[in-house]
Amino acid sequence: MPVTRVDPAHRNTTAHAPVSTKNNRRNIVDSSGTQAYTVGSPNPPLPFRRDWRYYLGMGQMVHGVDPAKNEALAELERKTGPNNFYAAMAHKPDVMTSFSKMYGAIMGPGSLDRRLKEMVYLAVSTVNECKYCGTAHLKGARKAGLSEHDIEDIESETNKNFSPAEQTALHYAREMTRACADEYGTREHLHQYFNDEQLVELTLVVALANFTNRFNNGLNIQVEHEMVLTSPVAR
Repeated sequence: MPVTRVDPAHRNTTAHAPVSTKNNRRNIVDSSGTQAYTVGSPNPPLPFRRDWRYYLGMGQMVHGVDPAKNEALAELERKTGPNNFYAAMAHKPDVMTSFSKMYGAIMGPGSLDRRLKEMVYLAVSTVNECKYCGTAHLKGARKAGLSEHDIEDIESETNKNFSPAEQTALHYAREMTRACADEYGTREHLHQYFNDEQLVELTLVVALANFTNRFNNGLNIQVEHEMVLTSPVAR
């Protein structure tokens, strides 16, 4: 007998909200009778929970902590805005607090300029196909002065519009991400452009980007949407 496979994205949706059918489309409605989303539409949210504040994709592995129940998270979000990365990490509050300080120390003012840090972070996130970090650091890259053409060069790995120092840093970031090894003598070239402090800072940025990429990809952390659900069920 053939076995019918159930799409995990559609499993148990009826347990969370009534389903209506019209024109062969299944529409999830909230308790007030307002349509919340259509099954099969791009990025439908997980079943509603009263403590959810953001529109989350079906695949996110963990629920974010409610900042009303975690003052450290609430304080971070007063600076960053709604942040699904920190909301997930808040399940380990001591780690979240320590990590946020480390992130600021690495990405804040230092021996490297912010432009190069954002270039490297975006390059690593592109290699790792991390949508969450890529989206966040597209904003950071633009804020640091990178043009759309610059961003396209980083994403396509052409690097043709960058200085020799920037090109070498980008090669290093990608090598450390793909193979965690110096494959083309890039370390020797780095010494032509960067001193010891800068090399340490550059490597910290590469390592930080790989850490957040793997955390977000592993848990499938979803990019925050600006629109907050207004359904009373989602409040």
